[in-house]
Amino acid sequence: MTKKSRAILFSICAFLFILTAVGAIFYSQGYRFDFEKKKTTQTGAFYFKIMPRGAQIYFDGQLKKKTDFFFGAALIDNLLPKKYKVEIKKEGYHPWEKTLEIKEKQVTEAKNIVLIPESPNFFILAKEVKDYFVSPDEKKIVLKEIRKTGEKAGEKTGWELKLYDLKNNIKSHLIKSGDIAKKEVELFDLTFSPDSKKILLKVGLGEELKYFLLDLDKTPALLISLDFLGKDLENVSFNPRDPQKLFFLKAGELNEADLIKKELSPTPLENIFTWTILNDNIYYLDKSGYLFKTDFSFGPRDKINTASFPLKEEIKYEIKAFSNFIFLRENEGLYLFNKEGGNFEKFFEKIKGLKISPDSDKIVYFSDFEIWILFLKEQYNQPQKLAGEKLFIARFSEKIDEISWFNSHYLVFNSGNKIKITEIDDRDRINIVDLAEFKKPKIFFNQTDKKLYLFSEGNLFSSGKLLP
Repeated sequence: MTKKSRAILFSICAFLFILTAVGAIFYSQGYRFDFEKKKTTQTGAFYFKIMPRGAQIYFDGQLKKKTDFFFGAALIDNLLPKKYKVEIKKEGYHPWEKTLEIKEKQVTEAKNIVLIPESPNFFILAKEVKDYFVSPDEKKIVLKEIRKTGEKAGEKTGWELKLYDLKNNIKSHLIKSGDIAKKEVELFDLTFSPDSKKILLKVGLGEELKYFLLDLDKTPALLISLDFLGKDLENVSFNPRDPQKLFFLKAGELNEADLIKKELSPTPLENIFTWTILNDNIYYLDKSGYLFKTDFSFGPRDKINTASFPLKEEIKYEIKAFSNFIFLRENEGLYLFNKEGGNFEKFFEKIKGLKISPDSDKIVYFSDFEIWILFLKEQYNQPQKLAGEKLFIARFSEKIDEISWFNSHYLVFNSGNKIKITEIDDRDRINIVDLAEFKKPKIFFNQTDKKLYLFSEGNLFSSGKLLP
């Protein structure tokens, strides 16, 4: 080979080496040639975190990866920027589907995916139940059961309260209506103390309202009359800092009752229309239409609104406060406090309920047919949301009665007789699946044992564990 030939060959090899090296460098930095768009571009990636673990991830119908065993996560990188039809599948579960976009040099995340069982099992916990009440610690349920007061057909029936220990799966007797009075007793309300160790009962004896305390720490449970509170009480509530004390409203004044000493103590708060305890603060709406906030020392009182809210007689008002958002409910109308204007503005019509999420970052509010989310804090995870941003979930043709948070990113609710679960990720379509069907269900999802409890046709049911 001549010298000239060797020089040419060396130049070609050097050129190919440099070209290969440059290509390798560009490739390692995520550069690819997009044949569809006929240009060079940088790739992106998907990051998934899915419950349960071992789910399969499909892109445009092609299996790409399976989530890992330990964390249920998967990273899929070197993807050209475009939209992908993503499907998450696992045998025995409803699939999750969404079209998500990959952008240059960015990771698109879907970290809160929950696959819902296709055919969950439900078990009967109790029969002939009239209603149920869940303790704040979610470890026990009080069952209101129908109880016959005589053996002969046609005689009057009373009721009986039983305590169901969810951890030990034990049901025990608490009291029967005959323990309160021999005549007919109507149970109007049942409220647990914040520590779940006491129960406040509001009952009707003819035209008279009475209050009783049920101490669950005693064996058997001790029923205590609260006649020393007097009559014409309103908004009776436990003191969250001391369950041995109650607050109640009487003739527009807030009073405190010591259940041990059986003594009453008036507080400086008066001229009150309604009140509530929220986040270790006392909020009260006075009869002039101004909302105040104070602590349990009843010291300085912060006036919330500078513009008076026009109150109406014989209308029920309710105060709700979440983070920096303060609501006032007037029958089915919901008002939100506007800090800039110093007044309450109409927020939602036909409100049926609102509940805060387990992570306290958002609330769900709903009417008979619509579900909405309000973000209380800025959400930095994808999809990102601003504090105060509202999200419409869906509208349904059948009436919504109950909603619970499934976790901080999913809701469980009924629409007619169907129990459904929906995500709140609004990128592309919102995934909503049917979980089960029961007649007129009253539902509650327990964040402690991750089971769904529901009351239907006189029976209390429990699902198996629905979340890890």
